[in-house]
Amino acid sequence: MEDEVDRLVAAWRRERPDLDVEPLEVLSRVSRLARHLDRARRLAFSEHHLEPWEFDVLTALRRAGTPYQLSPGQLLTQTLVTSGTMTNRIDRLAKKGLVERLPDPSDRRGVLVRLTDEGRDRADQSLAGLLAQERAILAELSRAQRGDLAALLRRLTAPFDNIPG
Repeated sequence: MEDEVDRLVAAWRRERPDLDVEPLEVLSRVSRLARHLDRARRLAFSEHHLEPWEFDVLTALRRAGTPYQLSPGQLLTQTLVTSGTMTNRIDRLAKKGLVERLPDPSDRRGVLVRLTDEGRDRADQSLAGLLAQERAILAELSRAQRGDLAALLRRLTAPFDNIPG
């Protein structure tokens, strides 16, 4: 079975036989898959009236477990955005009634961000929708193949995920 990357690689090999284009065989497919995944994610989230960034914040809180709250700093770490961006996101989610700000009992100047019941329901429903989309994307692979692929991708991504700062 040939795909678009096979055609792209063949064209580069013809046009630039002096270059080793082997990395394109893997990373161009990863890039194309990322675009397909982004579309699937947007579809799953839009069915629940969420933007991808809203899903990221809500599910970070949901994964925290009861009482589903984190400090803004913890949310920054989990979502990889700036402080100003996070403040804006929390404001927008609070306005929609999906999160609330509470005083941090351990720091008089601090706040905690907590999921509302509506926020928890939306996080749960959109996660279920996302998983259905992702299962469809992976349907061509056996369980063993999915495990092998996950292990290989982990090997590639772990160095990036473990960079300090």
